[in-house]
Amino acid sequence: MKIIVIGAGAWGTALAVKAARQGGGHRVELWARDVAQAMALDRARENARYLPGIPLPRELTIRGGALPDLIADAGYADLLVAAMPVAGLRETLIALRGAGVPLAWLCKGFEPARDTGAARPFGLLPHEVQRQVAPELLAGVLSGPSFAQEVARGQPTALVAASAHASVRDALVAAFHGATLRIYANDDLVGVEVGGAVKNVLAIATGLADGMNLGLNARAALITRGLAEMTRLGLALGARPETFMGLSGLGDLVLTATGDLSRNRQVGLQLAAGKTLEQAVQSLGHVAEGVYCARTVLQRARHLGVDMPITECVVALLDGQLKPVEAVAALMGRDPKGELL
Repeated sequence: MKIIVIGAGAWGTALAVKAARQGGGHRVELWARDVAQAMALDRARENARYLPGIPLPRELTIRGGALPDLIADAGYADLLVAAMPVAGLRETLIALRGAGVPLAWLCKGFEPARDTGAARPFGLLPHEVQRQVAPELLAGVLSGPSFAQEVARGQPTALVAASAHASVRDALVAAFHGATLRIYANDDLVGVEVGGAVKNVLAIATGLADGMNLGLNARAALITRGLAEMTRLGLALGARPETFMGLSGLGDLVLTATGDLSRNRQVGLQLAAGKTLEQAVQSLGHVAEGVYCARTVLQRARHLGVDMPITECVVALLDGQLKPVEAVAALMGRDPKGELL
């Protein structure tokens, strides 16, 4: 099959490398938005900025150009993979809405709230963006607990292909399922996306707790109660509860909250060390989606009447309204309540 991965960041590059090495006759094309970047990647056969030390296989074709330049190629593909932050998804979907082939995005998060004059004061999940701007697309998401470096190295990983369309799920399985990467199909697109978005916010909280040396008890409590927050929001948005006990819920939360390759966890660690949010973000060199979607998660929760105290503390911390010690005190000082959702 012909696979076009749009976006040459860490995750897009890693999946393009994986698919090109997969065997089975895949023709894989990695599309960079900048022609100069594409030429540099092709010459070096390495993405030194995002995946240093990972050779790009000769079977992987690298091209570059603006989105309109991609349209002609898109119609000849069997699968399109959109690998950009959620803030760039809308533009990509609008450009590709004429493509009659399965499409999956990799981004995790909520789109920032847009000033459209509408009554809603919140941003949208990726599938809601797609429904708004390109409802005719056969689309879904590839998500789950994964660091790009480990996938590119061929270390064992399991992901979830979520879509309402069986053709999208089947295309993702055919493209990426192999000896070191398992792809599980799921039709609960809402649940998979909520898990992928909220876990980034909770990872900031867990990084903060670890950076303050609060102990393993505190880490376990944050992850567990964070999972409850995530599930409450997901159910309010129409997800199924069992999705949050799977790879895109509990699995992705544990990885992002505890793995030192997690950029969102690193933000929490650096805030605990006394750095400002600006210093923490600048030191990463890459996007930490939890920083940008935390406010939107909280806006969505409040609009639905969903209680998310950990998320509230993270937002207050990011906004400079609370110091780390005060955020911990705010959580521990809450009135007692029953454990169940």
